[in-house]
Amino acid sequence: MIIDHAEIAYTPTMGVRRAHETPLVIATEASLEGYGRLVESPADFPIEIVRWPAQGWRPVDLNSGDQGGVAEGVFEFAWRGETLFARNNAVGDSYLFGWSNWPEDAATDGPAKPRERALIWRANYHPDGGQMIYPMNGESFVVPLALPGDDVKPEQFITFWCDGGRGLYIHPNVWHGAFVPHDDEASFLDRQGRVHARVSVDFPKEFGCYLASPLRRPSPATAA
Repeated sequence: MIIDHAEIAYTPTMGVRRAHETPLVIATEASLEGYGRLVESPADFPIEIVRWPAQGWRPVDLNSGDQGGVAEGVFEFAWRGETLFARNNAVGDSYLFGWSNWPEDAATDGPAKPRERALIWRANYHPDGGQMIYPMNGESFVVPLALPGDDVKPEQFITFWCDGGRGLYIHPNVWHGAFVPHDDEASFLDRQGRVHARVSVDFPKEFGCYLASPLRRPSPATAA
C-alpha cells in the first residue's frame, strides 16, 4: 500500500502520555451480542441501512430516506515502523489509525517493528448503516467496540480478537476504533452504508489518554 500523508483524512491528536488498556475478549456470537455478528459468507451478508431521521413531527415518507445503498471496496492496512496506516477504498479515505509506541517517539516509515499493543486516538460510529469487514487472506485482527450512546467513555470499550477465519459485522451506532491487523499488512473486503456518516470521539482531547488495544492472543476463558 502506497501511503500519501497529504491524503490522511484526520489529523491525529497527540501530546498525552497515558493509555487506557481495554479488556481483550475472543469474538464469538455470544460475546458480540449487541455489537454485531460474525460473518461466514460475505457475498450475501446484508448491511443494515437506517432511515434518515425526521426533523420535526412530520415523519419521513415510507420508501424514502434509506435509499443510499451500500459502498464496497478493499480496506487496506499497513504498519510502517510503529505507525498504523489504512486506506478504505470503499469510501475513498486514508487514515493514520494509531501507533505501537508513544506517537512522538513512533517511527512512521521503514519495516514494521514488533508490537504488543495499538494506541488508538479516535473512534466513531455510523448512524446511517452497519459495516462489514472480511479478511481477504485469513488475516487475524483486533478492534475495540463500545455500545451506542454519545456519552461514551474509554472504560466502555472492549477489544475483540478475531481469528481471521470469519469476518465481522458491526451494527449501526456501535462505536468502533481502528481495525488493527496482527500482520504487517492486511486487506479486508469492506461493505457499509454509502452515506458514511461518522460521529467521533477523540480520546486524547476528551479524556487525556489513548485507547490501548492489546495484540496478544486472549485466553480461551475470555470468549464470552
